[in-house]
Amino acid sequence: MYTDKKNILQLVALLKAHGVTKVVLCPGSRNVPIVHTLSEHPDFVCHAMTDERSAGYFALGLALNSGRPVAVCCTSGTALLNLHPAVAEAFYQKVPLIVISADRPSAWIGQMDGQTIPQPDVFRSLVKKSVSLPEIHTDEDEWFCNRLINEALLETNHHGKGPVHINVPISEPLFNFTTKTLPEARVITRYQGLNIYDRDYNDLIDRMNKYRKRMIVVGQMNLIYLFEKRYTKLLYKHFAWLTEHIGNQTVPGIPVKNFDTALYAMSEEKMMQMAPELLITYGGHIISKRLKKFLRQHPPKEHWHVSPDGEVTDLYSSLTTVIEMDPFEFLEKIANFLENRIPEYPRIWEDYCKAVPEPEFAYSEMSAVGTLIKSLPEASVLHLANSSVVRYAQLYAVSPTVEVCCNRGTSGIEGSLSTAVGYAVASDKLNFVAIGDLSFFYDMNALWNANIGSNLRILLLNNGGGEIFHTLPGFDVSESSQKFITAVHKTSAKGWAEERGFLYLRAENGGQLAEAMQSFTCPETAEQPVLLEVFTDKGEDTRMLKSYYHQLNKI
Repeated sequence: MYTDKKNILQLVALLKAHGVTKVVLCPGSRNVPIVHTLSEHPDFVCHAMTDERSAGYFALGLALNSGRPVAVCCTSGTALLNLHPAVAEAFYQKVPLIVISADRPSAWIGQMDGQTIPQPDVFRSLVKKSVSLPEIHTDEDEWFCNRLINEALLETNHHGKGPVHINVPISEPLFNFTTKTLPEARVITRYQGLNIYDRDYNDLIDRMNKYRKRMIVVGQMNLIYLFEKRYTKLLYKHFAWLTEHIGNQTVPGIPVKNFDTALYAMSEEKMMQMAPELLITYGGHIISKRLKKFLRQHPPKEHWHVSPDGEVTDLYSSLTTVIEMDPFEFLEKIANFLENRIPEYPRIWEDYCKAVPEPEFAYSEMSAVGTLIKSLPEASVLHLANSSVVRYAQLYAVSPTVEVCCNRGTSGIEGSLSTAVGYAVASDKLNFVAIGDLSFFYDMNALWNANIGSNLRILLLNNGGGEIFHTLPGFDVSESSQKFITAVHKTSAKGWAEERGFLYLRAENGGQLAEAMQSFTCPETAEQPVLLEVFTDKGEDTRMLKSYYHQLNKI
């Protein structure tokens, strides 16, 4: 029988799955649940050592002999510090040593409780990876714990071998051994530098071809990649390709971009039909919360993430495989090995999303964004600020010749304008910025420099506060607190824009917007930067958007 501590069960199951068979066990009480579970399992060869300093070097010797990872387990407190010399040696000899330390619950660290020291990250730069596991109480705890263990174990042999540290907080009672079997723990694998002659590569191809519902989701990519025609034809019809404007031109064909709106109108039954069996992802961040929720609630059988750095990125809580490669090299390699049969799945996604109508809003921030997007000159650059603007833009089709930029690394409002100004200074194209009032005024010093050129055009959406807060589920606050939460103001950019040498335009209704937009987007408008300030009513966009979604449900 094994311990009933779920974080330990995950740990032992994953040690087994990752091929760790040799373990050095040191005495103690806090680590009893770990020691008992490891020693009871027939797949582990366990060695008892009393002195932790010696135990660390003993495990080092075992790992040096086999070339494979070896674990050493100790109790809490200063026992862990005695492993430090062996860890340092393993780091500089590049030996895959796994240090497993039992720990007291974090609430008791520094409270004069026995055998408690700050154990997480105690080895600092002398390990390749250090993780401290959660105690598992929820499904999310279990997913997090599983991911952390996979990350640590994968790192023992990633870009060279080396030691890792897995810290395991354990609450009392310590001696409940009621579990009969280890759990079926998710194992994340990593492939590096695949070529067509690798056995692993052939295994991936076989797994890919067995699935008929294959989806590729492309996150933010600040580049344009033109696939060769032969690859485009081979790849495009075999996958449902989903991306957003910030993915730019990084898909071999015409992707589905209005999936966020389409997901809103999907029934649960339809979602189950549309869910992928195999999900492949590359690129950076995804804006759509609906897509994240959809894939988390309807997980694929496999999720492969392709990235040059090989980091574990488990956005949809279903990651099974990390492929450490340039994503375009990977796609071109698999193109010739896809079966000739064209699956129905991509067409189902395309047809469903084509049936979703592009919105037509009355005068509002959303209509202003839509008017800008429809009026953009070819081969220009569109910079989207965070919060509402980047989401409104996703409601409209953007020309493939337009490059889209946005600070989605942290998704903050600060610096959106400064980033766009810096980009425009180095660009020979017209650069358009769509930005909300809070983002603009927070970063208004972006215009306080002498580098701004005439290729910069700013569309400022001013409704006197933060519109996005009104879209939050359950947002119902008093008038007194609302002014603090939504940052209510009565500020205009006119004086600041004119002082900084901008041509200032203003719109307060649909007619004025249409007239101003003509000169705002015309390449020959002026030999100076332009700022168009659009004034709208607070909350109106939220009401219009809700009405639009309500109409979608009737489709």
